[in-house]
Amino acid sequence: MRSSFRTALLGAAAFAVLALLAQQARASVTLTFEGLQDQEPINNYYNGGTGGLGSGPGPNYGISFSNDSLALISNAAGGSGNFSNAPSGNTVAFFLNGAGDTMNVAAGFTTGFSFYYADQVGFTGSVSVYSGLSGTGTLLASLTLPSTPNPYTVFVPTGVAFAGTAQSVIFSGAADFIAFDDVTIGAARPPGVPEPVSIALLGTGLLGLGLVRRKRVG
Repeated sequence: MRSSFRTALLGAAAFAVLALLAQQARASVTLTFEGLQDQEPINNYYNGGTGGLGSGPGPNYGISFSNDSLALISNAAGGSGNFSNAPSGNTVAFFLNGAGDTMNVAAGFTTGFSFYYADQVGFTGSVSVYSGLSGTGTLLASLTLPSTPNPYTVFVPTGVAFAGTAQSVIFSGAADFIAFDDVTIGAARPPGVPEPVSIALLGTGLLGLGLVRRKRVG
């Protein structure tokens, strides 16, 4: 009898974990930046429109980016990006100038926000989530991004949960020294990284170079 009860408890816990992950997957949207050209402004690519160089139309998620938010392709794939091992292909998001990347979600999103990032050793970044468009309204959440262990070769997953409805996210750091990938709205952890609550249930139930590689002249 005790063994049967334990088996039923394990099954219920496993089902709860799977249901939670399925719910998160349905509610979340992940931006991989694949399909955009090297150093192309992302602009309205994820708003059913095109990037700044005409790529698209992309999927209509109701998401737009500020003009200084660019896509970057790895030099191993023919682009100018001085990075490797991006989690979802050969393209990431970054910025060459300005305060950083601003992502607007007009319809708003809830629950959480997550992404992967990589940077140059010694440089740090930050991400802020706001209730209004373009960094206005109430600051709902913020993250400080410590320097990653190896320059542009280790993408670190991170994220944050928050209460309320967000309409914008600002990605900040030293221009040309930080890259972002698998940006996910509606989940506090990137795809493939379990939420802490899921892990708990399973436990009880079961160098000076910029990001852009510039050509030598002469």
